[in-house]
Amino acid sequence: MNNNEGPEVLIAEEDIRKRVAAFADQISRDYAGKGKLVLVGVLKGAFILLADLSRRLTIPHRVEFIAVSSYGKSSVSTGAVRLIMDLREDIDNKHVLIVEDIVDTGHTLHYLLSLLKARSPASLRTCALVRKSERAQIDVSIDYLGFDVPDVWVVGYGLDYAEQYRTLPYIGILHPREEAKHTPTPGDGC
Repeated sequence: MNNNEGPEVLIAEEDIRKRVAAFADQISRDYAGKGKLVLVGVLKGAFILLADLSRRLTIPHRVEFIAVSSYGKSSVSTGAVRLIMDLREDIDNKHVLIVEDIVDTGHTLHYLLSLLKARSPASLRTCALVRKSERAQIDVSIDYLGFDVPDVWVVGYGLDYAEQYRTLPYIGILHPREEAKHTPTPGDGC
């Protein structure tokens, strides 16, 4: 697509669908016979991935949500993570999988791993749709990774810019001319 039609396609809808199916198959195998898995979706960005993933799993699971912010009023992460909404159910002695839309600097995922590990889960693993490894400031382990992407502003499939583009069925690159049309709002995480 060109800039007049919307974000340039970086990862096609079909490629995302195949990767989510592969996640679901692998997670279902890894957690088979271990009891109910707790999927923790990081709001708002992970809601589409979480919905698609949870529908494809063949193992017992439940869905929880958590919300954090590390952007303040900027489009650049401050590195300081703030808990906005916590889990509603206890995860003590449960197998937990954090489902994240994007891992950028690593601060948000590092914070979540520390926060949830202190609650004594039976296991704690991570799933992220995309990672910008060039921007990493903290090394965090991602157990199920969809795609590595370049250091560009990506939108779609849950990822947003100023609360726009989140529901695109693909992941696209938002170019500077498109970014200039919007004033950034607080983001979901990094």
